[in-house]
Amino acid sequence: MSVEPDPVNAEPLDVQQLRGDFPVLQQPMNGHRLAFLDSAASAQKPQAVIDAERGCYERYYANIHRGVYQLSQQSTQAYEGVREIVRQFLNADSEREVVFVRGATEAINLVAQSFVRPMLGPGDEVLITGMEHHANIVPWQMITEVTGARLVVAPVLDDGQLDMDALRERISDRTRFISVVHVSNTLGTINPVEAITALARERGIPVLVDGAQSAPHMTVDMQALGADFYCFSAHKTYGPSGAGVLWGRLEHLEAMPPYQGGGDMIRTVTFEKTEYAEPPQRFEAGTPNIAGVIALGAGLEYMMGIGRNRILDHEVGLLEYANEAIKEINGLRVIGTAPDKAGVISFVMDHAHPHDIGTILDMEGVAVRAGHHCTQPLMQRFGVPATVRASFGLYNDRADVDQLVAGLRKVNELFG
Repeated sequence: MSVEPDPVNAEPLDVQQLRGDFPVLQQPMNGHRLAFLDSAASAQKPQAVIDAERGCYERYYANIHRGVYQLSQQSTQAYEGVREIVRQFLNADSEREVVFVRGATEAINLVAQSFVRPMLGPGDEVLITGMEHHANIVPWQMITEVTGARLVVAPVLDDGQLDMDALRERISDRTRFISVVHVSNTLGTINPVEAITALARERGIPVLVDGAQSAPHMTVDMQALGADFYCFSAHKTYGPSGAGVLWGRLEHLEAMPPYQGGGDMIRTVTFEKTEYAEPPQRFEAGTPNIAGVIALGAGLEYMMGIGRNRILDHEVGLLEYANEAIKEINGLRVIGTAPDKAGVISFVMDHAHPHDIGTILDMEGVAVRAGHHCTQPLMQRFGVPATVRASFGLYNDRADVDQLVAGLRKVNELFG
């Protein structure tokens, strides 16, 4: 399967045309046009992705890799063909560096248990940041607790930027691994991961970059990023839930023991000894989410067909428009005002709880996220129990922002 690189096209997105690709956006919500502003949690699915998954089940579904009959061979070819799509999406060196997982959470757990845990001992350190998602906190707590190692956290500045000076100070002779989010799901902050990986390389420290929020919004290049591992989830890159990608440098994957045992990750099995398959199959035990991976490929093709630089430019422009528009709302405070941000706005209001705000906005046809966004330590850092989060995708436009602002005015009418 061949995929063309992202087109070089400076034309702005035709959002109205793109909205037509998403069936869910064609329905009204509570009598209003649906303004879906929760893509940071899960993006909606274009018809091409829906057709890809449905087409697998309708036309050629069968279990993969060992069947000699035509349906199995066709499913295998479609499933394995997605590795090349991912390789091009990430500008990786080899398809063998692409491991299919259930999502970014499983990818991080895989690296934690298979790569990092064996290298840890009492007094060793794993370094993360104060803006991590729980998926990039809990796995490291689990392995440091059982190995006697220590979890070290680089703090976040008042505007939501990572404190790079503090991060440098926290890299020590005992630092064995660094895991950092590329884009904060709560603040929208884009972290300087290239600078972080450069610091780590000077000390010979491997780095994982959590790309769950960067892969949907910008071009990511493994040649430039400098990371040892990178992961993302299909459901945020306009694909289905239950599928995702771990990219790892081949020399690491070849040295890592399997994370799970079972079928399809072996070369030979006897009761005395098992020989494991080579990467990436070594890390894909059991029957995978075959149709989900195929649809994951369709989502990445959809993004690359539009052009990820165009998507980023569109979303940054929308963020700027939204930041200006919400200044009109009395009593609203934005949490996270870093100068380099993706299309995420988290905020609180003086007289209304985030859950109440989310409920009122829903009645106005506006879908936002309200809560701690799986970043409870970050909420504690900013002294709030929760925020309202509006997050943008390629299908959003200024009308969605206007609808959000109108809904927030209604909140003030009711609670102000």
